[in-house]
Parts: sequence; structure tokens; C-alpha cells
Amino acid sequence: MKIALAQLNFHTGNFALNTGKIISCLEKAKKEDADLVVFPELCISGYPPRDFLEFSDFIRLCQEQVDHIATFCNGIAAIIGAPSVNPQVEGKDLFNSAFFLYDKKVHSIRNKTLLPTYDVFDEYRYFEPNRNFEIITYKNTRIALTICEDLWNINHNPLYITTPMDELIKQQPNLIINIAASPFSHQQLTNRTRVLQNNARQYQLPVIYVNHVGAQTELIFDGGSMVLNSKGETVKQLNYFKEELSFITTAEIDSLPAEIKTQDKYASIYKALVLGTHDYFDKLGFKQAILGLSGGIDSALVLCIAAEALGKENVRAVLMPSQFSSDHSVSDSLKLVKNLGVKHDIIPIEKAFNQFRELLEPVFENRPFDLTEENMQARCRGLILMSMSNKFGYILLNTSNKSELAVGYGTLYGDMCGGLSVIGDLYKTEVFDLCHYINRTAEIIPDDILTKAPSAELRPDQKDSDSLPEYDVLDPVLYAYIEECKGPKEIIAAGQEAKVVERILRLVNLNEYKRHQTPPILRISPKAFGMGRRMPIVAKYLI
Repeated sequence: MKIALAQLNFHTGNFALNTGKIISCLEKAKKEDADLVVFPELCISGYPPRDFLEFSDFIRLCQEQVDHIATFCNGIAAIIGAPSVNPQVEGKDLFNSAFFLYDKKVHSIRNKTLLPTYDVFDEYRYFEPNRNFEIITYKNTRIALTICEDLWNINHNPLYITTPMDELIKQQPNLIINIAASPFSHQQLTNRTRVLQNNARQYQLPVIYVNHVGAQTELIFDGGSMVLNSKGETVKQLNYFKEELSFITTAEIDSLPAEIKTQDKYASIYKALVLGTHDYFDKLGFKQAILGLSGGIDSALVLCIAAEALGKENVRAVLMPSQFSSDHSVSDSLKLVKNLGVKHDIIPIEKAFNQFRELLEPVFENRPFDLTEENMQARCRGLILMSMSNKFGYILLNTSNKSELAVGYGTLYGDMCGGLSVIGDLYKTEVFDLCHYINRTAEIIPDDILTKAPSAELRPDQKDSDSLPEYDVLDPVLYAYIEECKGPKEIIAAGQEAKVVERILRLVNLNEYKRHQTPPILRISPKAFGMGRRMPIVAKYLI
């Protein structure tokens, strides 16, 4: 049997686009004499559909698309993902389903058993878990059809009490097909491959795995669809971060040589952020971006990502020096915009800042310069950027990094403004590493930007280290607390200084209210701020 793997970029709720892509792939696969085309999980609705699933009209439209696509399955079969209605009175109204289409109709439906409700996932909010296990027979091939998480309960610490393949293997399948919506993180590539390998080896069956590619707001799907033989060796792997239609015959799976594709951590992060930025704009119908360029490393990185994602002609950088800005902040920024070929403006804020100080002087009663005046400068810049955004229809890109967001080192309605947070899931030390990756073959980001001490330049001779521990001390503590969910005693026991740990964790918890007001953050780690980390604002823990 010849099988096509259709790794596509879908758009949540865009039925015309999603259905059109599916039908186009079916037509291409027919010309290649394919017998079956496999599409990703919930490809009809897009993933994640979230509370659209509570609209009966949305579900009706999904079903109409399934029936329409079925009419193109003449002489070829398809596996597509969509929500389906639970016919039972008991339980939730919907299943997360895989539809097997053949002979111009829905031949059979298989429902997802394991519904993840952790991190960015909340499937049990909407779907009823499957309790009936049955394989599909097609072209003399007995297929164990599973959906994403259904293969993930195969380790030494299972999350669920049921393992779907333990039930399906009793019916003696000779092929596993898994349709997925597995979002990217820089650790997910390794974890995903290991899970698929373990399934192939444990059940001694080939595995065909088809994943989404593309971004849906903060979630980025990297593709990486693959075929593994019954020994757990990868014999075909589709590209990461690209749409692709690829073919394989079941007879050749166990005879093909192993194919090993590796990805450098920062190469994959860079591609993910470029794709995430591009799709955020493209799927919302926006074209152009604006950002403040400070002469620091964070805004430099965001400018590089934006220029590649949107095209240099669609990006505008604004330099907004104050009386506290160093000369090299401007000169370094000008070198960068020249290297990238983007548009730029220089709008000094000293006059506006001084006017605000004069305006507020009677109210402030001659109190000394402090954080208030520092924040006023950030808000002057935010006002300029948002005004230009409104006037010209730009989307403002936020340039805050994860370290700053964690400890509240940012100004609400100032440098925390924006429609999208591009690097809000990168710690400061990772920002440096990613910039060095960008400069791996040529100096795109001026070396002076990479070597200068980080500073907000909101007062004379200011450095980030005046207010925060050095980033090589700060970031490991943040990682242990945020990604690894370790408490202060565990972090201190690992060798970190107690007072430093207590201070950092106090800052993280006190600034939760700020993070609730940040723009969507492109997720590239296993635990990003946003929907995957749901913390109370007014909690007392660790403070």
C-alpha cells in the first residue's frame, strides 16, 4: 500500500483554506497512485480550536467539511482529524476524532482516548475519552489508528491508567498510524522521537506519524512527520517547519536504511520564532511590524527575526534615545538597520520626558529621581511606538526576554507594550546564544551589541546587574523554578546561594500581575509564560 504523509499548515476556523489544502493533497496523491493520505489531528478545525468547540455551528461546519472531503475519496482513502458529536447521553458532547474516508463516504471513526490536560493542553475540557478499541482494515493492512497523546503513555511513569496500544495490539494490527498536533519546544524533538521509537519496539510494528506544521498564536508546530520501522529506526523524516507531501509504501518500510536528521538547538529555535512571527501576521491579515531599537541585544534579535519573517521592507525600527543613552547605542543600532536593510527613524525622547517631569513636578513635590522617572521614559517610548502603530497600521513587536518577564524588569504600558512577544520565552543567556547563531557566518548583529553590558539606560551609567543578579546566576535559578517546578529548598540544595534564591523567587511571584498583561508569547520551551503556566496573582507562596 502506498501512503502519503500530508504535513500541512492549517488555520484555526478557516474551513475554506483547510479543506482546500486537504483536497489539493488528495488530488496530488491520486496522480502518484497513492492508496491512502494521512492528515494531522483536528486538521479540519485547526489546532487548538479551544472554545470554538462550544459553538454548535462550528461543529456543524466541521462535519460539512468532512462530508465534502469524503466525496473526493474515490479510488483513494484519507485519514483526517476533526471533532465529532458524541451520540451518547452521558459524557461530554464531543470526541476528538480521526475519520477514515473511502468510497466517497465516512467509512469509520476512531476517537482519541488520552486527552492531555496539562501545560498548554486542555482537551478534557471539551472531549469525551474513547473507551472502544477497534482497528481498521484497508488494502489487506490492519491499521491501529491512534491520535497524538494515545502513544505517549509508554514510559516508566505513566500519566494515564489506559494505554490504547495495549488494547489495539490484541487485534493483531500490522501498522500504527498516529495523527498529531504536537507543538514545538526545543526539547520536544528528542522526546517525540523517543516515544515513537518505544512504541515501534514494544509492539514490533512500523509507525507512521503525521504532525501539524505552522503557528497558531503562541503555539508553533514544527512538523517533523516521520516513518519508523518495526525496530524503531526512522526510515523517513519530513522537513521541520515546512509543508510537505511525502510518499512511502508499506512493503519498503522495513527494508529502507535508517535516516537520521538532527537539528541544532538554536537553529530550530530561530526557525520556530521566524515561523511563529510570520504566521501570527499572515493569519491575522497583518503585513507590517514596528519595534523600538535600543542598541541592546534583545531588540536586535527581534529585528533580525522580524526582517526574515516578514521581509525587510515590512519592518520599521525606531531609535528613541534619551539624555541617558550612550552614543554607541545609536551607532550600533544604525549599523544593524544598515546590515538588515530595514527602515528606521530616530525620535529623541528627552524633550517629551522633560515636559512630563515639569508637568508632574507640583504633584511630585520635589521628590528625588527614582524608578518613577525611569518608567516615564519607557512610557514615552511606548507612546511613540503605539502612536506610529495606530497611524500606519503596524503591529508593535515586544522585545522583552523571559528573564526580564520573570522578575518584572520591565514597564507596563512602556517596554512591555506590543501585539506579539517574540522572545518572551528565551532567557537572557539564550538570547546571547541565539544572536551568536545568527552571526555564525557573518556579522549581522554588530559585535559591540553582543559584548556590551546589558543596560536599560534609564539613568546615568545604569547596568542590569545594578538591580538583578548576573544573568548566568539568575537564569539557572529561574529555569529550576519555572521549567522544573523546584521549590527554594531544592534549588538551594543544588548549590545556589539562599539569599539570592529567595530574592529571585520573590520577584517572580510578586510580578505575576505584570505577566497577565503581556502580549502573546511565542512558545519555544517546555514551560512558557502564558496559557501553559497558570499561576494565581495574589498568592503568598514563597514570599
